[in-house]
Amino acid sequence: MHVPDGFIDAPVSVAAGVVAAAAVTVSLRGARRELDERTAPLAGLVAAFIFAVQMLNFPVAAGTSGHLLGGALAAILVGPFTGVLCVSVVLLMQGVLFADGGLTALGVNITVMAVVTTVVAYAVFRGLVKLLPRKRRSITVSAFVAAVLSVPAAAAAFTLVYAIGGTTDIPIGKVLTAMVGVHVLIGIGEAAITALTVGAVIAVRPDLVHGARGLTAPLRLRVGGELVDAPADEPVPVAARSHRKVWLTGLATSLVLAGVVSFYASASPDGLEKVAADKGIDAKVEEHGAADSPLADYSVQGLTGARLSGGLAGVIGVGVTVAAGTGVFWSVRRRRPSAASATTGAPRVGESA
Repeated sequence: MHVPDGFIDAPVSVAAGVVAAAAVTVSLRGARRELDERTAPLAGLVAAFIFAVQMLNFPVAAGTSGHLLGGALAAILVGPFTGVLCVSVVLLMQGVLFADGGLTALGVNITVMAVVTTVVAYAVFRGLVKLLPRKRRSITVSAFVAAVLSVPAAAAAFTLVYAIGGTTDIPIGKVLTAMVGVHVLIGIGEAAITALTVGAVIAVRPDLVHGARGLTAPLRLRVGGELVDAPADEPVPVAARSHRKVWLTGLATSLVLAGVVSFYASASPDGLEKVAADKGIDAKVEEHGAADSPLADYSVQGLTGARLSGGLAGVIGVGVTVAAGTGVFWSVRRRRPSAASATTGAPRVGESA
């Protein structure tokens, strides 16, 4: 759903840029409460994973494809504020390096694809989690429903922006029907990816899933050679385990998806591109400002062979995104007090130095 240059007029693009900048500013402050030394690198990995999976367009209808937006996935894994930043980092990398999503439309894309999807998905997710039993399966089911609804919500948000500042005169009702209709189908694919990913992480490290905080599993004790559930009043031990294995596994998965699996992605236009072509929204589309980028269209200029060129571009994209994302998240993380500062400090009022 990357909006190119020329779909939305300049005044509305600027206004969307202001909204996006405000949302990113608020998210930077909010992310400080969600991130620490342990979770900041994982948030960078989430951004890289979203970048990789967005390269995997999947068919949803005749001549139409879809791809992950990622707002629901990021919000559930690392928190809503950090989630907005994750998707924003991905959109920035895609627009500047790969000429995917217009530069003048960056504010529109962040508002629609990062802010709307994350806010809607997390609101739905939290509401369902409160209603459903506190089990791991409830987290996965809630993630699925939240992701399904976040995609048509983004499509409706784009339609609203287009209604205000569209550069072509197309009946808004037709645009809304077409956009929401095709993105409901894309939402099912988004939901499947989101639920599978969240479920996989919960299965091995539920403590790393923001949306699963407070979720406890029954303690199992070995009695007579068999595992049995401990009494409900027994405390559940919390082990401080390293997240390095999860990080390395996630990075390897992202590299394989972007560098290898992306070659087999659907070549059909995505939902917005299809609707734009069918309804005439793209009549005034403009050439991308980074069209001459060495990585434009997810290929490395100068390399022969689509498989090698596209695969290398995907690997570079994952590397740049994880580096940029981790840098941002590490800089805004919540600092833990050192042992020295926790035991010493300035004397209290009324105490002598």
